[in-house]
Amino acid sequence: MRSRRRKRRSFGPLLAVVFLLLLIAGAAAGFVIGRRYMPGKEMADKAELFHIKGSQVAILLNNELQEEKGIYEDGQVYLPISWVNEYVNERFYWDETEKLLVYALPEEIVYADESDMGEQGTLLKVKEGEAYLSLGLIMNYSDIRQQSFDTSQIKRVFIDTVWGTVKTAQVRKKSILRVKGGIKSDIITELSEKSTVQVLESMDKWSKVRTEDGYIGYVQNRRLEKEQEITPQSQFEAPVYTSISMDEKVRLGFHQVTRKEANSTLKEYAQTAEGMNVIVPTWFNVIGNDGTYTSLASRDYVEQAHDMGLKVWAMVENVSTKESVKELDTKKLMSVTSNRRKLIENLMKEADTYGFDGFNLDFESLKAEAGPHYVQFIREMSVACRKKGLVLSVDNYVPSAYTAFYNRREQGIVADYVIVMGYDEHYAGGEAGPVASLPYVEKGIADTLKEVPKEKVINSVPFYTRIWTEKDGKTTSKAYGIRDAKNWIKENNIELEWQDDLGVYYGESFNENGVQSVWMEEEKSLGLKVDLINEYDLAGAACWKLGFEDRSIWEIVSQVK
Repeated sequence: MRSRRRKRRSFGPLLAVVFLLLLIAGAAAGFVIGRRYMPGKEMADKAELFHIKGSQVAILLNNELQEEKGIYEDGQVYLPISWVNEYVNERFYWDETEKLLVYALPEEIVYADESDMGEQGTLLKVKEGEAYLSLGLIMNYSDIRQQSFDTSQIKRVFIDTVWGTVKTAQVRKKSILRVKGGIKSDIITELSEKSTVQVLESMDKWSKVRTEDGYIGYVQNRRLEKEQEITPQSQFEAPVYTSISMDEKVRLGFHQVTRKEANSTLKEYAQTAEGMNVIVPTWFNVIGNDGTYTSLASRDYVEQAHDMGLKVWAMVENVSTKESVKELDTKKLMSVTSNRRKLIENLMKEADTYGFDGFNLDFESLKAEAGPHYVQFIREMSVACRKKGLVLSVDNYVPSAYTAFYNRREQGIVADYVIVMGYDEHYAGGEAGPVASLPYVEKGIADTLKEVPKEKVINSVPFYTRIWTEKDGKTTSKAYGIRDAKNWIKENNIELEWQDDLGVYYGESFNENGVQSVWMEEEKSLGLKVDLINEYDLAGAACWKLGFEDRSIWEIVSQVK
């Protein structure tokens, strides 16, 4: 047999190709993996980061970037007064009409316009209708910390209003601050070794920090050490708004005076109101947008009241005449500084002329847009009263979302007494119901005390009720004083039933007028309200109005102690 030799194949070239392909694939995979885990080197656009352009100044309030922007001019940072009012200091008041900045201190009022200079330059600037205040001016009157970076191209200012504990840490070694927590995030800046950062938020691997050179971003936790807590100390000396307080609880009666002759009823009302120590005659009715008012004041009245041991707080109001209700624009009156000054100066002359002991402000049915201007009027009125030793009391609705602009918190600082009108729960034109149920009154007191110290809160109780008539699908009502309401109940043989949940008696009658009902205010219901005043240890009680009540009602009110 012939032997055959099998020819051996060579796999070398093939293996080489396969190895090369694997090498390329490995390199590609390594490149992809490397890109995935390699720290990003892209730099963040700082102007975009702070949302600013040109000479705009970014504002960071308690480390949160604000939508509003400041401006940088003449080597100073200026912040918009609207933002300052909302977040820093509401007492800076800008008179848009007279282009005047007003600031009410306890015993003086400071004025400034665009021509007034501070240590660094002008105190304020007006741009496109908005007033801007210099940072230095804001600092002089506000309890804040600030850190500004205005020499940088990226201008920014940090405003801190919180004085609690701050957590800090030291950078272990040179590190990168990134926009977000992750190594691929864009770079904001480089952190130098041993620099200190404020730790705003800590996570598993990253922390949100604020740097010494004015940036907020994220750094890896392993780059931080020596954490500690510090408590900044304020050097600000807050102004002290002193107040006048009576030596006893206030038991106040409102005396509605609509003509001069009504002043003669003082003695009659005072004899019924045994225990009353303050009387408020409704003397000054503001009728003009320039501060014009009518006066029913009487020197004899004041002297007679003083002889009876009564303090007299003259009311200034906008509700008693058609002129004041229909023609007076409270915003136009109060938003012009010269108008406020005229009104206040004239009222102080009235106090000198008639010798009364204080003022009671009763401005009702204001629109929200008038709120800041009315509050400024109260501030400025308090300055004038404080100088003369006159009591300033302010009447307010029961707190609600619709009346928040009356700013009871500020009233509680600058005024001597804040009076809660604890009635009109149900009113003419509305649904039938009690004028002042006990839950309604208590809620009004409790909500007011969230903003005003109890030593300044007076709760006003009603000496009236409403008799409601329902006929042909319509509901109407008429206000009756307690004395007249008792007579109506007797004449109509109404049987009253106590409503424990409301704290009043209820009665109804079916007659030719329709269905008539009453939630009766009388000794028992008012006694429960007096109990609330004592329970909450308020400054006292006020009563609307004198002439509606019997002597027995004042036996109840006099229990306010």
